[in-house]
Amino acid sequence: MKHLEHLFANNRRWTRKVEEERPGFFQQLASQQAPEYLWVGCSDSRVPANEIVGLLPGELFVHRNVANIIVHSDLNALSVLQYAVEILRVRHVIVCGHYGCGGIRAAMEDKRHGLIDNWLCHIKDIYRYHADRINALPSDTERCDLLCELNVIEQVKNIAQTTVIRDARLRGQQVTVHGWVYSIHNGLLKDLEICVDTGD
Repeated sequence: MKHLEHLFANNRRWTRKVEEERPGFFQQLASQQAPEYLWVGCSDSRVPANEIVGLLPGELFVHRNVANIIVHSDLNALSVLQYAVEILRVRHVIVCGHYGCGGIRAAMEDKRHGLIDNWLCHIKDIYRYHADRINALPSDTERCDLLCELNVIEQVKNIAQTTVIRDARLRGQQVTVHGWVYSIHNGLLKDLEICVDTGD
């Protein structure tokens, strides 16, 4: 018995619509993958990477995890980064956090959440380093928003220090790492104006 038939129906409608608007799209898509961008974002279902930036399938390579964290021991994230940079030859890596992130909020709480606490330790470290600045803000929302931004900035720095990006720099390959935040409340992106370039 199929319990998710409505999703298959949605899929059929979507493919028909895409083919009507762009005849031959899927045939072309199947023949190559040549995105210019790698998106490192949060797993949150309210943050649809392609739609936010108005790109079609095949135009954005995507890696997502809770709170868009990149750590040097995460072989999954590093493998995605290496494939994107060395094989797909992306020119831009975008770290995009989002305001109202549950991972950020959980990292700020003084209670246990289970297994995810091990992952959130990376954000707790950022919180600890910037505690005076964060705690000086008057509301929980403002504190969470600032930690969200600081987390993105830290992840941009982490990516810039990976062997993948360092090797790209040595090869003379142009890759730029950007830090952005998405607002679920209005759908707009904010450029945090942190940008690391392999040419720097």
